[in-house]
Amino acid sequence: MATDTLLWTIFGALVVVMLALDFGVFHRRAQAISFREAVRWSAVWLALAFGFAGVIAHYRGEEATLQFLTGYLIEESLSVDNLFVFLMLFSYFAVPAEHQHPVLFWGILGALVFRAVFIVTGVALLQHFHWVVYLFGAILIVSGLKMGLAKNKTVTPEKNPVLKLFHQFVPVTSEYVGGKFFVRREGRLWATPLLLVLVVVETTDLIFAVDSIPAVLAITQDKFIVYTSNIFAVLGLRALFFAVQGALSLFHRLHYGLSVILVLIGGKMLVAPVCQIPTALTLGAVGGVLAAAMAASLLWPKPVTCNRRS
Repeated sequence: MATDTLLWTIFGALVVVMLALDFGVFHRRAQAISFREAVRWSAVWLALAFGFAGVIAHYRGEEATLQFLTGYLIEESLSVDNLFVFLMLFSYFAVPAEHQHPVLFWGILGALVFRAVFIVTGVALLQHFHWVVYLFGAILIVSGLKMGLAKNKTVTPEKNPVLKLFHQFVPVTSEYVGGKFFVRREGRLWATPLLLVLVVVETTDLIFAVDSIPAVLAITQDKFIVYTSNIFAVLGLRALFFAVQGALSLFHRLHYGLSVILVLIGGKMLVAPVCQIPTALTLGAVGGVLAAAMAASLLWPKPVTCNRRS
């Protein structure tokens, strides 16, 4: 019990300090994130995740460490697919480059809360209702098949039911007002389009969590391992976005690899009651599929289409 309290304390202190440094010190002023800065922050978050894995290894042993690393790799790899969605959202709403970081920052703070609720609920369901393991497994397999068969990924924020409801109750300005989410005009509080982007990012992450959290629950039902691996991956998502947004198109076959991963993890969940697949084998399989998908993207690049003038 004392060990668990210590680990939660270390994790909580690390997250609070890093977020305070990130947003309160290094990014106090709105600015576009350069590629070099994004790479540095990506390296920092990666180092922190592996450093925390070392802490887990010291206090909890090898199996818990493998579970953390597997959960982290699954969440991080699925997050890459989410980056495509963020890129299209920012393009759709024409979000200025200097205001993209704050949107992702506040979106991630929301994810810290909502994912905790999802994880606690998911673990409770699995512990009290055995049949839920088959439901989660089926969800992952169906999601994987849908991802693999999808031809073109598009975003349609205008169809977002939360956004429609938001528009009915909150007036929205027609233009961005610096980096503000709210402004007061004529004695009335108005939302800016930046808040709309944040709402869509948050709801997108909730939908995304329906796939990613059951995938990690297939590895372990330890709430500490599931939550910390999720959060470390999510925290590094912003820096990863700015580091790879220009190169996302290079990995056009990555969604096939993510599709296979979801199907594999879903299958692992379905057979778990009768056959326990070692965590190390799962970690190797996830890493191998990701590497193969990325290699395939580079070896068989997306054909360039040229518009011919008549």
